[in-house]
Formats: sequence, structure tokens, C-alpha cells
Amino acid sequence: MNWDETTPGDADDPRPGAADRLVGAAADREDQAVEAALRPKDLGEFVGQERVREQLDLVLRAARQRGATADHVLLSGAPGLGKTTLSMIIAAEMGAPIRITSGPAIQHAGDLAAILSSLAEGEVLFLDEIHRMSRPAEEMLYMAMEDFRVDVIVGKGPGATAIPLELPPFTLVGATTRAGLLPPPLRDRFGFTGHMDFYAPAELERVLHRSAGLLDVPLEAEGAAEIAGRSRGTPRIANRLLRRVRDFAQVKADGVITREVSARALSVYEVDARGLDRLDRAVLEALLKLFGGGPVGLSTLAVAVGEESETVEEVAEPFLVREGLLARTPRGRVATPAAWAHLGLTAPQQGWGGSQQGLFGQP
Repeated sequence: MNWDETTPGDADDPRPGAADRLVGAAADREDQAVEAALRPKDLGEFVGQERVREQLDLVLRAARQRGATADHVLLSGAPGLGKTTLSMIIAAEMGAPIRITSGPAIQHAGDLAAILSSLAEGEVLFLDEIHRMSRPAEEMLYMAMEDFRVDVIVGKGPGATAIPLELPPFTLVGATTRAGLLPPPLRDRFGFTGHMDFYAPAELERVLHRSAGLLDVPLEAEGAAEIAGRSRGTPRIANRLLRRVRDFAQVKADGVITREVSARALSVYEVDARGLDRLDRAVLEALLKLFGGGPVGLSTLAVAVGEESETVEEVAEPFLVREGLLARTPRGRVATPAAWAHLGLTAPQQGWGGSQQGLFGQP
């Protein structure tokens, strides 16, 4: 396995405040080290994503039977759902080496040409955050994916010459958290596209039991259920919470992770029963207590919680919206009835700035 030294992966999440959250989906260095030990080695071990696994299994089996290189694969979905793991499984299933790099690391066409020209026949090239690759490199990738050839420009100006460089057949596995940013010509060159969904609690419990076995951590079924319910549907977060609960059980209990131990441990780390952390609750509390549930503008809400607008919009709000606790409307941010119930507060008959009846069909 070859690793590009400049690969940032999910660890380099550019959003302010994204990298230091216990329930953040971006991988820190501890996550990367632990995930290397916990990663499943084949599709049979991979938990969840049943639809994608079944489809991908057909693609890989057919390629092996033909004795051909597998089609290019695009994996899309939120961070922490297993895109990198699946790329390694693809290489293992095909019996091929894997080269790992990322879009931000390829800022010039020459960078991509150097990587492509050094690939061995059948090798898997995993390109993480492919939507962040530079446009010149992206255009070179079109020809490489379709014709296994690139044109290397030698010289400058009128005397510049394009030298065709033949490439051995390879499989590109692209990963993206924002598939909508990929231009259609690039998306069309992938033979298989798999969208990674968030995990159900039962699937996360299976992930936790598998991880606990590998980490030699005594984990009861109810303890796993408690952690899974706070993991935001994301295996990476589930494994991170498992390690923090393990620490608590080792220091404050008898080492066994029960429901009570899990709940006590995660309350110490300010992760509530629904998976909200300090930032999430601060946004909701400001919206409810200071602005009567809204509507309120993003910048005003950000000032109220002492965070940058970008942090509130890109770090806190996506999960709150997905959980049905907050809505983005043309008039501003508005708390839903579920938000009032979650914080144990009673919604006023008329919200700050006007009635909410037109927004949710009730006063």
C-alpha cells in the first residue's frame, strides 16, 4: 500500500470548530490510528451500507471473472461513513495495491501526471475529496480515466509540444462529501457510483460490538445501544465515543460498559441522549430562549452563541436540520416543536418576530 505524504484526508476539515468536537465526523490523528486497526478487510466484514455493498460486490466479482481491471468507482456521502475503508476493500478484493492521495494535494496537472505515470497495472488510486482537485488536473483526469492516456505538455508558448503518455489500466476510486460539486463530465466517467447513507442504530450497535471485541473492551448490549443512539448515525463517531466511554469505565467503574456507565460517561463529555453536544445545544438555547424560537438571522444567532457564522452554519446546523430540530427559512432560522420538547421548554403562542403558525402549521 502506497500513501501520499501530502494526503490530508478527512482530518483536515477546513471548517472552523470542526476538528475538535467529540461528535464531529472529521477524523483526527487518534481516529486515523485506531481506524487502521479496526478497519474490516473485506466486504463480508463491512457492517452496514447493504445496498452499496451488494452492488459493489457484483462489480468486483464480474471484473475478477473477466480478468479485467474494475470500473472506476465514485463513493459519496458524509465524512465517517466508510468511504476510505471501502476503497481499501476494493483493492483487497481485486488483489491490487492501493495508492492514496486527495484532491487538495493535487493543485497542478503535473502533480496528477506524476502519480498516474507511476501506477502499476491494475493498481487502485484512491482520490479523497475529489471535488477539491484543481481544474487543470481534473481535465487531465478525464482522458486518463477514459483512454488510460495523458498528454504531457513540454515547453511553453508556440513551441510547446504535447507528448502522449500511455498509462496501464487502473481503477480510480473517488470519494466526495459534496457530489454536487463534481462536473458532469467527471461523474459520467465513473462506472459505478455508490451513495453512503447514515447508519441505523442497530447497525451502529453491530459496529460497536465488533470494535469492542477488537479493542478487548467488555461491552453489554444495552451499553452499545446507549452509545449508538448518540452517534449521529456515523461509525467514526460511534468508535470515538466507545473509546471515551471505555476510559470512563476503566477509571470510574469496573471496566464493563453498561447502559448506566455509557450515559454517565457521555454526560461528562456533554453529549446528550440525542447526540447533541455543547455547540448544538448552545445554538438551540439561544434560538429558543433569546429569540423565542425565531425566525432569526444567521449572523445574529452566531453572535449570540459567540461563534463564527460559518461555524454555526456548517458545523452545528446540518445535524440540527437533519434531526428536525431547526429549519432554515427565507425569514431566518426557526426552531421546530421538537426543539422545544428536546430542551424541555414550552413554546410561546407567538414566536419572536411574529407567529410561527405559517411555518409549521401550528401556533
